[in-house]
Amino acid sequence: MLAIKNVTKKFGAKIALNNLSFNIPTGSVFGLIGSNGSGKSTLLRIISGVYEPDGGSAEIDGESTYENVRLKGESFFISDFPYFYNNSTVENLAVLYRQLYPNWSEIKFQQLCSMFPIGVKDRIINMSKGMQRQAALMLALSTCPKYLLLDEIFDGLDPVVRQLIKKLLIEMVVENQTTVIIASHNLRELEDVCDHVGLIHCGGIILEKELDAAKLGIHRVQIVLGDEVGEGVFSDFNIVKSQRQGKLYELTIKGDADEITERLNALNPQFMELLPLTLEEVFISEMEVAGYDINNILK
Repeated sequence: MLAIKNVTKKFGAKIALNNLSFNIPTGSVFGLIGSNGSGKSTLLRIISGVYEPDGGSAEIDGESTYENVRLKGESFFISDFPYFYNNSTVENLAVLYRQLYPNWSEIKFQQLCSMFPIGVKDRIINMSKGMQRQAALMLALSTCPKYLLLDEIFDGLDPVVRQLIKKLLIEMVVENQTTVIIASHNLRELEDVCDHVGLIHCGGIILEKELDAAKLGIHRVQIVLGDEVGEGVFSDFNIVKSQRQGKLYELTIKGDADEITERLNALNPQFMELLPLTLEEVFISEMEVAGYDINNILK
């Protein structure tokens, strides 16, 4: 298990992470989401051992990841801007990684070389952004890591390659019990592959739970009520967002679906529909609760 324990990280006067704590189960695909500058990339660098936290620790099975050679050999981090030397190719990096990563699989490497349209002898810095990410991922998967950390991995990839990557990640989790952590703003892609999600805002954790539970705990409701209903009819509900057009109310409500349905039915609605939210809608709703002024940003 990966445990984030009271992690704090500062850059000068700026607090990037503020006493952050949560756990990531082994063998899960964990989606790390949040607003710009919320600390997602900083957290991945701490987990990978690149950054030393100013307080707290990131631990895998009780061991700190910082300057831990053994754990680094079992982990792989692809940053949002992968770095390559001028003469780096997939072929010569594979030579290096065979020595650095004890779980390197030559069979896996050859399989991936046949799947991705990458010239293994071509200089990676001359490739497009999307091709560079593919090259980095080919090498990462070949190391058969126990922990794979990905920062905006879907950025710049075409739809076919995105589907291939999601398939490969799921296969790796099933076969090797790899723990995958993906930080991304592409919530639609995360929704396809993640089973857990964590929402970070201003360096703190707002939400951390199984993806299905996160969706089930908040609902979008469309309901039509009669003229006799008063203005305060929904005052006892945990309303996140409310809009009205004539008799039609569009509500975002937190709580148990069965309880919400029962209480709304008691209002004798002319029409009612209760829907689970998408991950993007959950994100927006939770951010609004946290004081992120969506409407002001969109003006």
